[in-house]
Amino acid sequence: MVLGTSSHVGKSLLTAALCRIFAQEGYRVAPFKSQNMSLNSAVTPEGLEIGRAQALQAEAAGILPSVHMNPILLKPSGDMSSQIIVRGKIWGKLTASDYHLRRVEELMPIVRESYEMLASQNDVIILEGAGSPAEINLKQHDIVNMRMAEVADAACLLVGDIDRGGVFASLLGTVELLDPQEQDRIRGFLINKFRGDVTLLEPGIRMMEDRLDKPCLGVLPYLSGLMLDEEDSLGLPVDKGDMAPWLRSTDPERLLRIAVIALPSFSNFTDFDALSAEPSVSLHFCRSREQLSEADVIIVPGSKQTADDLLWMRAEGLDDVLLNYARTGLVGGICGGMQILGEEIHDPHEMEHVGVVAGLGLLPIHTTMAPQKITRISNGSLSPSSLFGQALLPLRLSGYEIHLGETRYLDGAQPFARLKAESAMEDQGHLDGCITPAGRVFGSYLHGLFDDDAFRHAFLTAARAFYGLAPITLVNNWQQKREESLNRLADTVRQSLDMPAIFAWANLTYEGPGNKEERL
Repeated sequence: MVLGTSSHVGKSLLTAALCRIFAQEGYRVAPFKSQNMSLNSAVTPEGLEIGRAQALQAEAAGILPSVHMNPILLKPSGDMSSQIIVRGKIWGKLTASDYHLRRVEELMPIVRESYEMLASQNDVIILEGAGSPAEINLKQHDIVNMRMAEVADAACLLVGDIDRGGVFASLLGTVELLDPQEQDRIRGFLINKFRGDVTLLEPGIRMMEDRLDKPCLGVLPYLSGLMLDEEDSLGLPVDKGDMAPWLRSTDPERLLRIAVIALPSFSNFTDFDALSAEPSVSLHFCRSREQLSEADVIIVPGSKQTADDLLWMRAEGLDDVLLNYARTGLVGGICGGMQILGEEIHDPHEMEHVGVVAGLGLLPIHTTMAPQKITRISNGSLSPSSLFGQALLPLRLSGYEIHLGETRYLDGAQPFARLKAESAMEDQGHLDGCITPAGRVFGSYLHGLFDDDAFRHAFLTAARAFYGLAPITLVNNWQQKREESLNRLADTVRQSLDMPAIFAWANLTYEGPGNKEERL
């Protein structure tokens, strides 16, 4: 089990790396996180919702994601409450106190059953903790850290992040706040995100080993440029005024400037990882009127609280900026962002917001929130033959849908795509999204739309042509880059950690990359 001294210390990526390494060594391996809190989610092949980190970890293990890898997903609603997703479907909406004090024990049998199902099918399970196991105010009803370690009888590796400072104090404090039997479960510790000369760190490591009476399994260097999903918004580089602003330029070779509005309830921000990684793109996550100036494309992203985020945009004056910009510029909306661009959002069941909220009116659509969430992996084709006024060759699209709400087309509306759900045999196809006749404003429910290399490159080509910029000369292959990043991460972990010791914790043998082919 991978535990951390706090959130965002690297638990998720280390778990992914270990999944990749065990798989490379020829073992059947699967990830497991009993409870995840994140607005960044994914869809399994069966059309069920799980945390995106567990989907990445399954990808690292070379297997399909399963709802049993993350049986409970908490999606914060912004008002001290969360939507509770149990085995991929909405279970309820509760305040934090109601969930932790009253309901969490109801879910522990489900958690145990999911874990045992995975464990029966694999040689090893890599569990991931949440936050810190030493949150003593929540510990009594914690089902994701030490209690889950006891259920799984897991050996635990404690990870500290030196990049944020205070790593030795956080390691020591975490262990000392645990009960003696919990301390015994921690077999060793790891220092993550180190920059510099490791010999300067060694005296502190030796002292920490003496204080904890536990070995240091290694020091992982800071790895930049990994094209892998962040677990939560702590990793989101929101422009708070400290980024260099875009300057007006007539250089046809300049980067295409994409502004993504960083909504308060921004969900599935990994939708933009592939765009951000393109060498021809400068992408900023923006929260003010000034930050949107000089943007070539403005995108309203997904939202967990769509109506509330629309009202926030109005309070910040971003609605006027977007409406003025849309007269001549390029605008996109993904999922909740598309709903915001529509005429109206009606929530009769109070799923997210009470009543009716007028949208920005840039797309002729009307959305009504419904109690059941639509979750499915979908693929299909782009409906229009042009985008941003530029002719397109026929394009296949792929991605996944996670949304509350059914969107109805108003007079004159043109769909953006025709899709088919992979998991629904009876689905003969459904219309998705909307695009204006001029092709400058569009919306889609399809998350992961920009992960598709063909669509992303066509999108960038069309946007650059619209502004008279030079054609793209260098592009990324996103799936190849992800695979390279997973292998780079796994190779670094192999080189940096005492892998024979970790494999021994699981009662398995580590042969190492040199002997792997002979062993298999």
